[in-house]
Amino acid sequence: MIRYVAALLPGIALGVLAAAALLYFNPLAARNPLSPLSVSNNNILSLGYSGVPTDSIVYTNNGESRVQPHPEKVRELWEAPIRHSEVLVTVLTDSRNNPAGIGIKFSSDSEDTRIVNGEALVDSVWHIHLLERGSLFVEQTENYWNFLRKIVLQAHLSASNHWKGVWNGNMTVGPGALGTAAVTGATGEFAGLESEAVEALHASAYSVAQGPVAMEGRLTIDITGNAELTASDAPER
Repeated sequence: MIRYVAALLPGIALGVLAAAALLYFNPLAARNPLSPLSVSNNNILSLGYSGVPTDSIVYTNNGESRVQPHPEKVRELWEAPIRHSEVLVTVLTDSRNNPAGIGIKFSSDSEDTRIVNGEALVDSVWHIHLLERGSLFVEQTENYWNFLRKIVLQAHLSASNHWKGVWNGNMTVGPGALGTAAVTGATGEFAGLESEAVEALHASAYSVAQGPVAMEGRLTIDITGNAELTASDAPER
């Protein structure tokens, strides 16, 4: 009996390793393709923000995540309907890194996540208010698979429990057919706007203990037809 068990264990171990390798090198996984808005000739609004929770005005989740709520004593989202959600309130900057407004992002784990397909999906909505310009909403589905594979996993495999490097990725994968987010204007010069957007992340440091250490996010929003760029938002040449 022991002989059969001894022969079986290596097979199980090889199977687990093969499955892990298939997930890591999954040919079906998204490769962060070029955003269609990056080659667009339309009027583009570019908004940046810090992806480090402690840089935000408010960040909260269920309190059990590695990334802790900020500031201290902020209310946690531990109730059953929202315990897999997080909320970020942050300052948004324009293309010249000047403060442009406030962004509130609500995110929840998606039921459509399929790890075997390289899909670690999150459904999120931004409510953006830009000073003296108006407000708009951005609804999207994001795929964090490559972020988890290239950064989070590598940090866990590192002897220092840290990852450092350069990683850029387009996070938005829908609901638009071309992998873009849906934009709806609300007030001011954005009233009546129906357009698309893409959110991207640039990461250079991540810690197993505290999550993102150096990371920036950027929202690229097509505002053609219903709004005009200000001088500070014009593309830099």
